[in-house]
Amino acid sequence: MARRAKKKYAITLDDLIFQHQSQHWVLSSYKAIFWQEEQSLIVSDLHLGKSAHFRKAGIAVPAHLVQEDLFCLQKLITRYHPVRIIIVGDMFHSVANNDIEYFRLWRQQFSRVEFILVQGNHDILEPMVYAGLQVKVEKHLQLRNIYFAHDAADAVAQKSYVISGHLHPGVVISGMGRQSMRLPCFYFGEQYAVLPAFGKFTGLASVAPAPHEAVFVIADKQVMQWQ
Repeated sequence: MARRAKKKYAITLDDLIFQHQSQHWVLSSYKAIFWQEEQSLIVSDLHLGKSAHFRKAGIAVPAHLVQEDLFCLQKLITRYHPVRIIIVGDMFHSVANNDIEYFRLWRQQFSRVEFILVQGNHDILEPMVYAGLQVKVEKHLQLRNIYFAHDAADAVAQKSYVISGHLHPGVVISGMGRQSMRLPCFYFGEQYAVLPAFGKFTGLASVAPAPHEAVFVIADKQVMQWQ
């Protein structure tokens, strides 16, 4: 069941509250979820440092992408006031670079907010790096009846409902004149959910949901139920 959000925790009218697994999930057009019962902000696939990684390889990529992503995250923190941020994998894109140092400075303004990283395939930094950034790293995370894993395929044996990332889900919207566009989405299946990639410098993988599965598309800074 989805409904337009009312004023609570500074929720805006562009957000949707989706009641699922006996919990209330605020779906944000910034490609994040605020879990009301746990006062937790959930994001996935930031891939911080990816743009710097490509620039180092000589590929022309704008240098301001990490600043834009962290500014969006900053707006979400000041809007919902979470006690913790759960990152469902791929927080950083492989090796350390200057973008990680930028995050270190940015992190200081939210020192009271707990950051938990559920380790993804790109999260390969040394443990001391994460510790210095005040980021707690877990291979998996269980809160209430919800299990967090970067890749839902690695958690299919879990009895709890799984919140995951990794796939960068999107749907193709077709219009007249053979026009189409691919938009990021939140996917809620029977056994697991998949968050859209938070980072701007990421691709999209099309999902084909069954009729009874819930999909919420992000378009024009709004969240809309697709089916």
